[in-house]
Amino acid sequence: MKNKQNIYQGLPADLSAEVLETLAQGNHIRIERIVSQGQVSPEGFWYDQDEHEWVMLLQGHAILGFSDHQLELKAGDYVHIPAHQKHRVEWTSPHETTLWLAVFYS
Repeated sequence: MKNKQNIYQGLPADLSAEVLETLAQGNHIRIERIVSQGQVSPEGFWYDQDEHEWVMLLQGHAILGFSDHQLELKAGDYVHIPAHQKHRVEWTSPHETTLWLAVFYS
């Protein structure tokens, strides 16, 4: 049996780049903790994933962009992104840590 862990503990001190950590994975699922502070998707870049993604914002603020709209997210908000729905990170707060929990599955 493994020791328990806490998603809010052990956050990286250096957030000059977004940090992705795989918490668990199986044949058709991957769960990640993503830590951001001011990072955005590169200009003109869109995620176009083969997997579905369910993502929840645990703390901080962010804006996700889609081809026809944007979603502002705050702590507790979550969204389901079907496979191949193009999206991007338009904004994450530069003044606080933004903590995401993302579940990728097929």
